[in-house]
Amino acid sequence: MDPATPNTSFDRQFARNMVESALRIGLIFILLWMTYDIIRPFIIPIVWGGIIAIAAFPLVNWLQGLLGGRRGLAATLLTLFFILALVIPTYQLTEALLHSAKSVSAKLSQGELQVPGPNPAVADWPVVGKRVYDAWSLAHDNTQEAIVKIAPHLRTVAAKTASAIGASLASVGMFVISLLIAGAFMSYAESSGAMAHRLFLRLGGEKPGGEWAKMCVATVRSVLQGVVGVAVIQTALCAVGLFALGIPGAPIWSALILFLAIAQLPTIIVAGPIILYALGNYPTTPAAIFTVWMLVAGFSDTFLKPMLMGRGLDIPMPIILIGAIGGMISAGIIGLFAGAVVLAIWYQLFLSWMDQKPLPDAQPGAPAAPEGNIGGGRSSDA
Repeated sequence: MDPATPNTSFDRQFARNMVESALRIGLIFILLWMTYDIIRPFIIPIVWGGIIAIAAFPLVNWLQGLLGGRRGLAATLLTLFFILALVIPTYQLTEALLHSAKSVSAKLSQGELQVPGPNPAVADWPVVGKRVYDAWSLAHDNTQEAIVKIAPHLRTVAAKTASAIGASLASVGMFVISLLIAGAFMSYAESSGAMAHRLFLRLGGEKPGGEWAKMCVATVRSVLQGVVGVAVIQTALCAVGLFALGIPGAPIWSALILFLAIAQLPTIIVAGPIILYALGNYPTTPAAIFTVWMLVAGFSDTFLKPMLMGRGLDIPMPIILIGAIGGMISAGIIGLFAGAVVLAIWYQLFLSWMDQKPLPDAQPGAPAAPEGNIGGGRSSDA
């Protein structure tokens, strides 16, 4: 018998197994790519639906108790409430904008549009004062000529405005779909949680994978309380001061403060100029009280975040905060939650790796296992 025959047979079998494995792996990759391409439009609504479901599920439990334990009805009513709370203001705002645009267009076509004259103090503004004053005066004296001059810029602004309105309406539609998905998640909370737990067990094993599902829920709620919740509290405190003193444009400044607070930027960027305006245009005592109030409200996050963020979690607050801020910078508002979850999981993996004990070294002088007895069991006598 040729001694090379066994090796040749082994090589052929090895090559056949390699080809079959490559084909199977390639098929799996093709299926994954096709699946991702199919579900890609729904990934963001599904992620948002999960975040909303985690955040709103305590409300469902409370409402379920009032409705005699009917989980589906509680989730449906809460979902409908959220959808109406989103759609009705959006419809009213869109209707108001369209009505204003039609009114301006009608007055412009009939020559009835009148621009009020500029304040002479505008001309004293640094750098741009003279240009703004001249343009404003032209619009006041001859509106039609001013419109002809700025028509190209108006077209650009109108196109960008229409694009922004279209994107905003698309975002509202996406959130409606996300709310419907969240309602389904809340209606079947136990089965959804069990599926997530099984998935994490397959990915990470009993430890730490078995803890990831609860950790994701706790992390999302921690970010909601420590970032969004603190931002809402800050904005509410600042809005009280703005409306109490009668600052012009208080709703706009409140919205800007909310945006900065969620983005983890210092609210003093907006509050600082407003404080200077108040000190220069209001009596001393109200302006001083307003200044102290706005400073306390602006820096309230320094003691509110340690109180609200990281509660019920074994993850340090800086890890959650860094994940939330980095996620928002890289992926927008959805990254606020996803970044914190990802960083928390990596932190748990890092701790598990650090806790692993090195394999003990072989004792010097210990007898080696007999050759051919890999299992270490007793060999039978021949």
